[in-house]
Amino acid sequence: MELLSYSPITQAISVVLLSLLIGSFLNVVILRLPVMMFRSWKRECQEVDSLPAHPALEDLDKPYNLVTPNSHCPGCHSPVKAWQNVPILSFLLLKGKCGHCQRPIGLRYPAVEAVTALLSLALVWFFPWGWPLVAMLVFTWLLVTMSVIDIDHQILPDQLTLGLLWLGLLVNSQNMFTDLHSAVWGAIAGYLSLWSVFWIFKLVTGKEGMGYGDFKLLAALGAWLGYQSILMIILLSSVVGAVVGIAGILIMGRDKDIPIPFGPYLAAAGWIAALFGDDILQYWLPVA
Repeated sequence: MELLSYSPITQAISVVLLSLLIGSFLNVVILRLPVMMFRSWKRECQEVDSLPAHPALEDLDKPYNLVTPNSHCPGCHSPVKAWQNVPILSFLLLKGKCGHCQRPIGLRYPAVEAVTALLSLALVWFFPWGWPLVAMLVFTWLLVTMSVIDIDHQILPDQLTLGLLWLGLLVNSQNMFTDLHSAVWGAIAGYLSLWSVFWIFKLVTGKEGMGYGDFKLLAALGAWLGYQSILMIILLSSVVGAVVGIAGILIMGRDKDIPIPFGPYLAAAGWIAALFGDDILQYWLPVA
């Protein structure tokens, strides 16, 4: 630990290696947590038939969680060996295919690992070595997980959003990123702001423009960064969402009636605000 505190290069290498391993685990969470939720819902309401098809939903008596069953190929169900589970390197050695049945492995897995490592590496340059860096690493890992789950299933699990919210209040009880007063009001303002937009939009159009998970995610971001950041996060996420949505329609021919998950844009805006929020506020609201 003493060596890490005095060597930025060692810090960077350590964070990248750790984050690659975490990114590999995030892939498990991204894949399994929604299915765990679907299984729970199906147990509670056996008549529900609108859940997405998945082999794990066919036999609810078999355990399915973040540990069980072991990692395996979704095609041939061959277990993934330890050397085949090394982040990014195994994907390259296997040439992007299952070592047993040669079924292609989705680029999603190495992409999540790489993005997790790169975002984590960026934090090393913005935060001092210590608890603020550790907290921000966890913050980033949770945002990556929620973003991909929302892209896949258009849900933001309460286990993640509420966990992030309470963790934000906990770290700011020590004034780590903002004071506790700002954190509490940030959580309140984050939730109520999107909640208000939701109901205004629904009353005007009769449609639901976003999900309740978005309210909770913005509340969590407010708990981490304070109420002062809420407007900035909303504006940043709206701009990014609009640009990506319009590009998807014009370039990829995406149907404009297909819902676009808002969680990834909130997460991206929150991460940007965590790193550059003070600079952005000083640029737009310069102190006389």
